[in-house]
Amino acid sequence: MKTYFIGILIFLLSISVFGQGQEKEINQQLQTWVSINTVTKFADHWGVIGDFHIRRNDFVSDPSFYFIRGGISYIPNSNISLNLGYAHMWLAPSNPDWSTFSDENRIYQQAQLNTKFGNVSILQRLRNEQRWQEKIVNDQPSGDWRFTNRIRYLMSFTFRISDKKSWPQMVLSDEILLHFGEEVVYNTFDQNRFFIGIKKNINPKWSYDFGYMNVYQQKYTGYQYDMNHTIRLFFYLSTSIRKKAPSEIENSGDE
Repeated sequence: MKTYFIGILIFLLSISVFGQGQEKEINQQLQTWVSINTVTKFADHWGVIGDFHIRRNDFVSDPSFYFIRGGISYIPNSNISLNLGYAHMWLAPSNPDWSTFSDENRIYQQAQLNTKFGNVSILQRLRNEQRWQEKIVNDQPSGDWRFTNRIRYLMSFTFRISDKKSWPQMVLSDEILLHFGEEVVYNTFDQNRFFIGIKKNINPKWSYDFGYMNVYQQKYTGYQYDMNHTIRLFFYLSTSIRKKAPSEIENSGDE
């Protein structure tokens, strides 16, 4: 079943990339993406999550977006979590002559599975998002909103590169994002995000990952793409207001 599902995703991706009649226009960008992702348990199987993200274009010169997310998490065990929550994004204009940020309101549902085979930890995440994106016309809010539903599937592998615990671990992940709606005509494929980097525990509560992320995004026109070469630094905080130790389940991050 897993092979069948991955095959469908590859098929949809190939249609999106190779099925356009018009010649592709690819905009190459250098970005920096920093975030903090938190999980706080308040009961044996319940917690709250809170994330904050900043992404900058042209390394750090120009804003790309600011993003916050909150929600509640049901954690039946250390391998499974189910999340429900709300997020908001302030998206910078792509037109260099404009200055008005567009708002995005988002509701999301998420299921996450953590497994381990030998020395390799595998994280799988399925997220469904309902998004209301504000339309900006002539550098002014138009009062109109674009609604889309987006489905995302992430698979991430973490493995040791040394028997020494002081050494960081290697992380390799990929996420595909597909969206649907009345205004999604030419780009059911939204993005693909590939990440390679390291993960390191700072202490029992704090950890981080750092590395390179390639974000390949198709625009609504269908033939225009962004190829974002992204330096990514994500911090993770796992705490508990109870006396028991924090949950070992990983917060997978990402806007």
